[in-house]
Amino acid sequence: MSDATVDIGPQARIVARLAHGVREDQLDLPTPCPDYAVRHLLGHVAGLAVALRGAALKETGERTATDPGSALPDLAPDWRCTLPGTLDALARAWEDPAAWEGMTQAGGLDLPGSVAGLVTADELVVHGWDLARATGQDYTADEPALGAAHALLSPSEEGPDGLFGPVVPVPDEAPFLDRVIGLSGRDPHWKP
Repeated sequence: MSDATVDIGPQARIVARLAHGVREDQLDLPTPCPDYAVRHLLGHVAGLAVALRGAALKETGERTATDPGSALPDLAPDWRCTLPGTLDALARAWEDPAAWEGMTQAGGLDLPGSVAGLVTADELVVHGWDLARATGQDYTADEPALGAAHALLSPSEEGPDGLFGPVVPVPDEAPFLDRVIGLSGRDPHWKP
């Protein structure tokens, strides 16, 4: 994995744009995330933005100690107003080089800040793709964030299981985004 920092802002803005494009009648549609409808995916994104901002700021406590899979996330009633600001605050927190240094906590795990930063980029890239696929929106990931996601998800020598489940094989000549999505355990050809 790279120790370089990544500007989270462009990918956070892409996710905010995708969220803005979600219609009310799409909130109960399925997503590539098992057990998550669009509303749960948006709730997950909102929660992870708060938690990963906390990781950037080196906060410890309930926000950074909670396993994101411990409960089915849902949306706050004012999510359309609050989510863009939450994503912006996440991006601003990762602008500080200190966020990428030392140790921090996210999802109940202690990890280096540099890894937490890659996790942040990966979460935004992959869940941006999830949201776009589920709601039929066009999606182009931010290239530096996509590279960070690839660095995080690239298989180790230990085996074919990826960080988030078994890797879905994707041909080497497939688009880079498809290869990253396959590394995340998702089928790049998923459709609702």
